[in-house]
Amino acid sequence: MNTFDQKEHSHRRYNPLLDEWVLVSPHRAKRPWQGQQEKLSEEVRPKYDEKCYLCPTNTRANGEKNPDYSEPYVFTNDFSALQNEQVVKIENSTEAYSELFKTEPETGICRVVCFSPRHDLTLPEMEVTNIESVVRTWIHEYKTLGADPAINHVQIIENKGSIMGCSNPHPHGQIWAQKSIPTLVKKLDQQQKYYFEQHKITLLTDYITAELAKQERIVAENEDFVVLVPYWAVWPYETMIISKRNIQSIESFSAREITNFARVLKVLTTKYDNLFETSFPYSAGIHQAPTNGQNNEHWHFHMNFYPPLLRSATVKKFMAGYELLAEAARDITPEQSADRLKSLSEKHYKAL
Repeated sequence: MNTFDQKEHSHRRYNPLLDEWVLVSPHRAKRPWQGQQEKLSEEVRPKYDEKCYLCPTNTRANGEKNPDYSEPYVFTNDFSALQNEQVVKIENSTEAYSELFKTEPETGICRVVCFSPRHDLTLPEMEVTNIESVVRTWIHEYKTLGADPAINHVQIIENKGSIMGCSNPHPHGQIWAQKSIPTLVKKLDQQQKYYFEQHKITLLTDYITAELAKQERIVAENEDFVVLVPYWAVWPYETMIISKRNIQSIESFSAREITNFARVLKVLTTKYDNLFETSFPYSAGIHQAPTNGQNNEHWHFHMNFYPPLLRSATVKKFMAGYELLAEAARDITPEQSADRLKSLSEKHYKAL
């Protein structure tokens, strides 16, 4: 009987943040690949697009005109997924199988954050000082929206690239603020709380301590933040940014942490672009304490990046078959992903 080697043998890895497992099959990466590996031809975007509803001074679909902004610009989404209208639910206790058909009204606010007035700049192409302005905007929105007693959770996200469902190439993100704690966030809350109660320290404090000691999955770091490929990563080049200090939310960032968070965002997103020499698509979001007024000392700030690209700018990973019906799975190990990302230059490929 052979000795188990996680670099060679199929195995499962546990995600303590979500109480979930992922199947890792490193031997499958050796199978012959007959797909294409070409670069994606990118359209050169202008600094200003008169047809873009996010560019300064342009009129949006609802008839409102954007100001001639020079800093990050925030407005309430014209096609918000959440409605802020208070409604009354009439219970019908006589309905058969009522416990199987539950419905609850949900209220909230969705906002759009334009990162820059420049139509052609994404985060890795922006200056660190300009990314700092984006971070300060996120902080302001988290504090302002979270101060509303009707809002219990504020989710900051960015979908980059058309294959991630981004409907406009102008660099921007979204903020969803709502009454309920979303399903995934509730799991994060429960798992972190359980770990904190057992160990009197946050789960991610112990995790990054162990990761920094191993140095197997570290992509980049500075004084205040670590970028790594999680041990339990599902997507090929999935990463996390984790604060070294036990910070519950972005609201508690110091001035230095704002700068260092902006720096690490630029480093990571630049490495992503350099990986396949294309504007790298991903879905990203910040996970931080809910704004429900509870004791959230068990929470530890982190930001997740989920990019779909696998082998080139045009080959992506799909969740299909076993993954949709049984459990998440991956073929290359997180260690292999981390090595490749770490080796990439921090200078943007377009400038080479």
